Amino acid sequence: MHDPHPVRLVVEDDYRRTRLTVFFRLLLAIPHFIWFFLWTVWIAATGFVNWVISIFTGRPRPWFHRLMCGYVRYQAHLSAYLSLVTDPYPGFMGEAGSYPVDIELPEEPVSQKRWTIFFRGLLFIPALLVASTLGGLNGGNLGSTRGRTRNSTGGGTLLLVCALLGWFATLARGRMPKGLRDAGAYALGYTAQTTAYLLLVTDRYPNADPTEMLVAVTDRPPRHPVRVVGDPYDLRRSRITVFFRLLLALPHLIWVTLWAIVAILAAIVQWFVTLVRGTPARALHRFISAYIRYRLHVNAFLFLVANPFPGFTGAPGVYPLDLELDGPQRQNRWKTGFRFVLAIPALIVDAALGGALLAAALLTWFYALVKGSAPWGLRNLSAYALRYDAQTNAYLFLVTDAYPHASPLEGEDTTEA
Repeated sequence: MHDPHPVRLVVEDDYRRTRLTVFFRLLLAIPHFIWFFLWTVWIAATGFVNWVISIFTGRPRPWFHRLMCGYVRYQAHLSAYLSLVTDPYPGFMGEAGSYPVDIELPEEPVSQKRWTIFFRGLLFIPALLVASTLGGLNGGNLGSTRGRTRNSTGGGTLLLVCALLGWFATLARGRMPKGLRDAGAYALGYTAQTTAYLLLVTDRYPNADPTEMLVAVTDRPPRHPVRVVGDPYDLRRSRITVFFRLLLALPHLIWVTLWAIVAILAAIVQWFVTLVRGTPARALHRFISAYIRYRLHVNAFLFLVANPFPGFTGAPGVYPLDLELDGPQRQNRWKTGFRFVLAIPALIVDAALGGALLAAALLTWFYALVKGSAPWGLRNLSAYALRYDAQTNAYLFLVTDAYPHASPLEGEDTTEA
């Protein structure tokens, strides 16, 4: 096991939100927008000086280190406030321990390899690609230690989606849904690690593993009827099949498309059956479940989350990354009647995670060609995206009426509690 990442997320939030401040959140944040812009300009200038000095000394100066740490924390505080990951109005100085969502950072600067300092702006690009699909580098996105600024390519899609959907949910309920809060917190944590790496706060590369980011700071959600199982430690990848992965997957892409057409027709019939009986037809449930499981197998192969060539039947227990689905259960008729409308928020989150999955697959492709294995963090991020996609399809196709859970953490069985 590797040591914990020196940049750690802290979450001390109770999900309650004040509807009035939520409604006017962007307006209330205007002073912070101005301050954050000014601070970003200052960090760009001082970051360049810090970069030059550190190349020669191999270690950032303490004053620069404290300044960069304050900026990383303030960025996280402001992003957490804007995205409704927490509720209190943040301070302006990024003080440690002053906010419910905080970032723990090394207190003192550490020695770093000079060549990694010199090429930090280049080494930072893969992490930026992932961060742009999760949380982005808000407020201008520092793109280089040489003081230039550039926009992030993805704009923090997942965090933006969680904030948008959370805004409506919070106005209705006065609480931020746990799944959206946890997904937003994960995006913030990875962004903080990315910014800290760029600004020489640490030389540890950002870790995209959602479990390591969140397991110590928030509870797991309840066990979901749709679960991803498999051996997470099998990271070996065949270089030749990785290189030709898209070509090898073509037969599966054709077959999964044809199967999807039939599955949609079966789901329409299942919709009528469930409206009348309140319980899905077992034969249709079994057929659609096989399609959803097969879709997971294909995506796991295509996006390098698993290595073996999958079968074409979607049978359970035949692939290293597999899907467990409960049998047909009684479902709420009104939820069944409005299933497609109710699924729209989940489809939006699924699309956002699809961007992260694509970025992780692209980086894994290069990594696996060199190392013959998949990086642990990116593999687990991809598994999270595939799990949510499977839960979304299972909900949409009436396999279950349990709503997809956006938390990056796998649910735990609470039946014995």
